[in-house]
Amino acid sequence: MKHLISFFLFCLTLISPIANAEQAHYISDNLFTYLLKGPGSQYRIVGSVNAGSPVTLLEKDNSYSRIKDAKGRTGWVESKFISTDVALQERLPVLETELTTVKARLAEALTANDNKHSDLNSALAQRNSQINKLETRNTQLQNELTIAQDEVRSLRAKIDTQKDDLLMKWFTYGGVVAGIGLLLGLILPHITPRRRKRANGWA
Repeated sequence: MKHLISFFLFCLTLISPIANAEQAHYISDNLFTYLLKGPGSQYRIVGSVNAGSPVTLLEKDNSYSRIKDAKGRTGWVESKFISTDVALQERLPVLETELTTVKARLAEALTANDNKHSDLNSALAQRNSQINKLETRNTQLQNELTIAQDEVRSLRAKIDTQKDDLLMKWFTYGGVVAGIGLLLGLILPHITPRRRKRANGWA
């Protein structure tokens, strides 16, 4: 049993460096660190690694980690200077591309929005023009209707006056005719000669 546990522990120690080696690691941004010969500041400096440089993590020993840089050099650096975050120099082109895409989309959206607003403003101006024309026409028709109503009232008044005048004329004509008839009735008997009566009493 002890041999089996020891075997598993040994396998784990072999797998752990391999797993760490597969994951990308980077030297933290905004600094550079020295590459040491061994896991401690007392070891000789064999080089330096710039910030953001990709490295391969080979193993860890307390607060130090053994790495392999892009130039193929191996050495030790403090573990706090190693990060799994993608380096800024690698993220920057991606961010710039995304920013350019976002700007292009924003410009398209603004252009579409401006065109939409322009169309809406044009439609609104056209609608307002039509409303103004209709209001002007309505005012004109109301004025014409008022004038026509005044003319109708004036014509009705004239017709009523003419009716009254005609009625008075007929009354006048009737009175004149009646007066003439009366005068003729009074005058004619005096104008026409009377026949003398015969002796026998016949005229």
